[in-house]
Amino acid sequence: MKYDIDKIKLIISDVDGVWTDGSIYIGNNQTSIPLEIKKFSVLDGVGIAMAKAADIKIALISGRYSKATAIRAKELKIKEVFNGSLNKIPIYKDLKKKYKLNNDQIAYIGDDLIDIKVMKKVAIPISVSNANLKVKEISVYVTKACGGQGAFREAIEWILMGQGRLEEVLSIMDQNVKKI
Repeated sequence: MKYDIDKIKLIISDVDGVWTDGSIYIGNNQTSIPLEIKKFSVLDGVGIAMAKAADIKIALISGRYSKATAIRAKELKIKEVFNGSLNKIPIYKDLKKKYKLNNDQIAYIGDDLIDIKVMKKVAIPISVSNANLKVKEISVYVTKACGGQGAFREAIEWILMGQGRLEEVLSIMDQNVKKI
């Protein structure tokens, strides 16, 4: 498979299984509303900061609605969050149109069967190391990290290294920290 990593301007990611290990903890918080807990890695938050410093847009498309996902996305100031969307193709098409992008300018990070349709359309399909085998087979890169353990950040670093921009982005981030 031939691809041009330099063209990537948008990274779309699944959430459960990529940003998390796929576990969902549901408990009772003494109200009629069940308490849902997910574990997110701070490493992936740094990955968002890296993408923003590189002026790469990020979108999350989760097949399952989750308030925890919405909260984490808000913390990271991710504007494009689509929660509870099993058919990811219409959202993918809307994002392409909104940002005036072609398939060859988009990467997608996924782990399970519902991600395959979008992964087959993008220039750079990426999977996490504990992804479904069919997802791994169509990926141009499989992270060493499992979902929920910094796999998203690893994918961002891989893209930035491929673009020859990792050091530049780290320098931008360092300058931003010094301003604080």
